[in-house]
Amino acid sequence: MSELRKDPIVDRWVIIAAERGRRPNDFATQHAPPPGSGGASCPLCEGSEPKTPPETWAIRPGGTTPNTPGWQVRVVPNKFPALQIEGDVNRRGLGMFDLMDGVGAHEVIIESPHHQWQYADGPAALVDLALRGAQARLIDLYRDTRFRYCVIFRNYGPQAGASLDHPHSQIIAVPITPKRVKEELIAARGYYAQKERCLFCDIIRQEQLLGERVVIDREQYIALSPFAARFPFELLVLPKQHQHDFRSLGDAQRLALAEIMHDCLRYIRTALGNPSYNYVINTCPNPIPRPGRPDQWGTIALDYHWHIDVMPRVTRIAGFEWGTDFYINPVAPEAAAQFLREIVADENRQRQEEGVPVDG
Repeated sequence: MSELRKDPIVDRWVIIAAERGRRPNDFATQHAPPPGSGGASCPLCEGSEPKTPPETWAIRPGGTTPNTPGWQVRVVPNKFPALQIEGDVNRRGLGMFDLMDGVGAHEVIIESPHHQWQYADGPAALVDLALRGAQARLIDLYRDTRFRYCVIFRNYGPQAGASLDHPHSQIIAVPITPKRVKEELIAARGYYAQKERCLFCDIIRQEQLLGERVVIDREQYIALSPFAARFPFELLVLPKQHQHDFRSLGDAQRLALAEIMHDCLRYIRTALGNPSYNYVINTCPNPIPRPGRPDQWGTIALDYHWHIDVMPRVTRIAGFEWGTDFYINPVAPEAAAQFLREIVADENRQRQEEGVPVDG
């Protein structure tokens, strides 16, 4: 029988319809095409620097000149930005309606000079460089008092909305706190006010106790299939130590995050045959004081917990979901987690045979 499950974070219900006949391995044939060869036709490849706007940040080990080859990670403004960096927000009303000017920032984090590279390929040190770029730009953009939130996301494959094959992620700074983010913040604050505990920390403890939805459990991070997962093989990656702000990661913490992200995406690729996917880094809003709201998010360091949503795109959102914000997931989270754990176990057996340390 189907189940209706409630997401404890955003108060949203999900239908887990496992009886619809979709087993975990039924999704293995849906995959993104391999990336093209790149080169002169790709504006993000090394050697194509004049095809992009001037870089705002880069890792250049040899101290090479900006906007030339020799980089490891490069961040540039999006050539076709959703929002413009210049100007004031100019908040105003139009009768009963609210509006403001389209001010913000939209940047592309070019994660590698190599067109064929993928997160799932690793090694973790290269994933860490990409995450370092996202962290550095978040730190810088939050210095701008016009921006209240930065969305850091990665689209991989055409079903996930990627328009370019070259490995990249994006960061968009907006002058508002998005609705979904606000719902999480309000839920976290309300939970803490009632129980004096972090909602996300409690989820971690609960899932560790039950074990059936945990995929990877390591010293610093945990990856699990959410109780009310919206999509097959959706994963939630959280730091096990309470931490509200992605900007505060130290180098060792960021490398550990790179390791678990690399492995999560490698296991998903093995399970599903290189699917398209999105991931989103959910962090705290800009802590700048708000006019007329001196205590806005004043308890956020205690009640919020940054995290990453990983969402393989193996099903399609249809009319029911659009009309209700009520998702139908044909794979039970427990079955998805078990399927991924079996892949982890198979890889660990192979590592043991080769004398390599096994996964946690």
